[in-house]
Amino acid sequence: MATRARAAEPKPPASKASPKPTTRRRRKKPAIEPFRTALTFDAEHPDRRSTPGVQERLLDILDRLDARATFFIQGRWAEAYPDTAARIAKSGHLVGNHSHYHARMPHLSRDGLAFDIKTAEDVIVATTGVDPKPWFRNPFGAGAESRRVLKALDRAGYVHVGWSAEAWDWEPDRPVRELVDEIVTGLVNAGDESVALLHTWPMRTEKALPRIIARIRDAGGQLVRVDQLDNIIALPSGPPS
Repeated sequence: MATRARAAEPKPPASKASPKPTTRRRRKKPAIEPFRTALTFDAEHPDRRSTPGVQERLLDILDRLDARATFFIQGRWAEAYPDTAARIAKSGHLVGNHSHYHARMPHLSRDGLAFDIKTAEDVIVATTGVDPKPWFRNPFGAGAESRRVLKALDRAGYVHVGWSAEAWDWEPDRPVRELVDEIVTGLVNAGDESVALLHTWPMRTEKALPRIIARIRDAGGQLVRVDQLDNIIALPSGPPS
């Protein structure tokens, strides 16, 4: 008996491959170029109103944030604040000479230069227990380009240390945010072996210091002492105009 042909069963539709989930690639952040930078403080008698205790609180901040700095100490200031001067050295900061009377160096005679430099040195050694040689900063940066002044420093065993970033933190109405921006921008733009000029007595410097340190580190800066830099002698007294 003939059998009826069985109708072919329709094939199930081919299953479509499920699309692969798209993954969004994260854009890599550009590598931060590390650089060395030095915070330096002129430890001196202020020439305008100031708030007592700022210099000690600056040292507290540096200790708390594990940051090392360089302090150029005026001789007469060390005589007035021997405990603070001693603490600077004990905390691991570098000590330099900032003259004794804080006079503009070109105004002094040859004998006057020798006396001022050596008198400050003797006081600094007596109060801190360390020799500030060879690091010297002329008050106001005056005399940094004077052959006579530089020869006097050389005879005494010193070199003048300039700076590449400043914010005029001694100005009475200087906003703290502006101070931070000026210092950080100046150091980052100057790059490796940059040096900031600050002072130990303005309250705005105390307020700005933690922000300066944080932003410098975020930008890839390693805070070092002046003696950890290579070409410090070549620094001018102030950023290029």
